[in-house]
Amino acid sequence: QVQLVESGGGLVQAGASLRLSCAASGRTFSTATMGWFRQAPGKERELVAAVTWSGGTTTYYANSVKGRFTISRDNAKNTVFLQMNSLKPEDTAVYYCAASAAILTARPGEYEYWGQGTQVTVSS
Repeated sequence: QVQLVESGGGLVQAGASLRLSCAASGRTFSTATMGWFRQAPGKERELVAAVTWSGGTTTYYANSVKGRFTISRDNAKNTVFLQMNSLKPEDTAVYYCAASAAILTARPGEYEYWGQGTQVTVSS
């Protein structure tokens, strides 16, 4: 089992920045990828960014966040971060951290473990 706890969400104005954190514990050695998903009301859950968990760092970003969001990891602290800059109202969603044994998969069904989610609200 892997436990994931997100933090760092909040209410900000358009153009502001937020940094989300996800602390992992448990059997993290089986994790190949850590991802950040988001889900807005009435919309499907989508992968925002993902990073390989061990070895060399490989990342994935959704087109909608490229150049604005940065995913990073700190293996010593078992933590993954999502730095979100130049936030837009359309970034408003619940953001979830997730862990997968697959490498850089974008499919929510291939992520075995999920955090409880943290709300990000961007006002115009």
